[in-house]
Amino acid sequence: MSQPITPSPLLRQALLLDAVASVAAGLLMLLAGPTLAGLLALPEPLLRYAGVICLIWAAFVGWLGRRPHLTRGTVIAVIALNVVWVIDSLLLLASGWVRPNTFGTAFVLLMAAAVGGFAGLQAMGLRRAAEPVTA
Repeated sequence: MSQPITPSPLLRQALLLDAVASVAAGLLMLLAGPTLAGLLALPEPLLRYAGVICLIWAAFVGWLGRRPHLTRGTVIAVIALNVVWVIDSLLLLASGWVRPNTFGTAFVLLMAAAVGGFAGLQAMGLRRAAEPVTA
């Protein structure tokens, strides 16, 4: 099992910021899916599924951000999943599976950049985390 840690303030804030941004993105994609699909030239089902994933992710990382202790393995998994999102976003654009317009490409790239930023902040926060004091 992975070593328990006490999250650094940076790690805690990075997880909570990830959660807040994921709620905002998820709600935007779910509630404005049809409008966004037209504006971005992205498939509405893709936006809807991504929105659901963002909301589930938000609940998970928000919960983690409030925990008094985490494990290194859990935080590494969060960072890795954020990196996977970034890679998948780039592959989506490169694959030709979707043909977004300029705004759609910018939307996907901006989301990927934000998620990559969260992964970077979380990695920095993990490096600053302390081993919990045991009684």
